[in-house]
Amino acid sequence: MIHKNVVTDFSPEAHAPRIDPTAYVHPLGAVIGNVSIGRRVFVSPFASVRGDEGQPLHVGDESNVQDGVIIHALETFHEGHAVEKNLVEVQGKKYAVHVGDRVSLAHQVQVHGPAAIGNDCFIGMKVLVFKSRIEDGCVIEPSCVLMGVTIKAGHYVPAGSVLANQADADRLSKKITDDYAFRTLNAGVVHVNTNLADAYRKAGIQ
Repeated sequence: MIHKNVVTDFSPEAHAPRIDPTAYVHPLGAVIGNVSIGRRVFVSPFASVRGDEGQPLHVGDESNVQDGVIIHALETFHEGHAVEKNLVEVQGKKYAVHVGDRVSLAHQVQVHGPAAIGNDCFIGMKVLVFKSRIEDGCVIEPSCVLMGVTIKAGHYVPAGSVLANQADADRLSKKITDDYAFRTLNAGVVHVNTNLADAYRKAGIQ
């Protein structure tokens, strides 16, 4: 399902999603409103990328949005003005949610803006990212909660961690080393999902 957002007092313009022709959105997935989807992105069944409240939302090249993933955001426009606290800046542009290139959002991840995820990150199953920034090359293991924190580049967060403030994030996140078990996991997940995007598109399943 791909369509424009509706016009409301917090969303005064109707935007159609901008989806690269090499990306694939499964017919049981939803991409709505002010959303940009990059090259060879795979949006799986029952995923929802909904740019009808906080906007814009961005999913970068060769990323994947797996089954049951939700990308949404707090309102970014109110009474004629931008709500700056609900926006994140990436490379000089402002977004409600920005997901970088070659990012894997595994099954049932929730990314609720304001939020930014850097390039080459793996976000594990059932993770919640809210009002947070994850820098490049990170692994967030399954069932973590990130609220109001920044995860430094090249770090991982152990499964089940609850990071409710920056002190928790600094204490619990760990530097990725050569012996870290999931150091190369994301590359394989990206390979699988970009190939799925190519193959589903080629098969013409609409």
